[in-house]
Amino acid sequence: PLPGIAAAIVDETGKDLPNGAGGMLVIKRPWPSMIRTIWNDPERFKKSYFPEEMGGTIYLAGDGAVRSEDRGYFRITGRIDDVLNVSGHRLGTMEIESALVAKTDLVAEAAVVGRPDDVTGEAVCAFVVLKRGRPGTDDEAKKIAAELRAWVAKEIGPIAKPKDIRFGENLPKTRSGKIMRRLLRSIAKNEAITQDTSTLENPAILEQLGQAY
Repeated sequence: PLPGIAAAIVDETGKDLPNGAGGMLVIKRPWPSMIRTIWNDPERFKKSYFPEEMGGTIYLAGDGAVRSEDRGYFRITGRIDDVLNVSGHRLGTMEIESALVAKTDLVAEAAVVGRPDDVTGEAVCAFVVLKRGRPGTDDEAKKIAAELRAWVAKEIGPIAKPKDIRFGENLPKTRSGKIMRRLLRSIAKNEAITQDTSTLENPAILEQLGQAY
């Protein structure tokens, strides 16, 4: 952090976490340029940025983060809204996506969302675009999915392995190129798509992503 910025990684109660443990990024002391309020809604400001469950005195940035064990460097893992709670472990979707894309011989693009799971609370669901195109058979898809799970386990840890992996020629995006994650969440939950898909660049991709491996 910059001089004068007292940043920390804490759990849901505001307790400091050790280096290497993922949690929520907070600022413990105010600084001159910080947000002061939300126009006409001071209560929302307090609940959003100074939550009572953390004592009401530390500023919640809204990002998940982890500090490296050796140097203490901060690494952002994603927005709190995009953090999954898998068996009590907080995992950033951005972190898992980065691990998948780091498999440069296979993966061109990836997106990760969560879905409810009876055993782990939330399950990691990955949507993957392969450099060589969609798998031609179920056996090939299962083999690649197993390879990607092993890769994520090596890069992050076994807890981060995707439970579901779906392959598509591309990902559902708006015409401006933004991934429509709300659609991915519906697909991951096997829900009917009721959202407006008129802005999708390639509406046919939704059917491709229906099969999980």
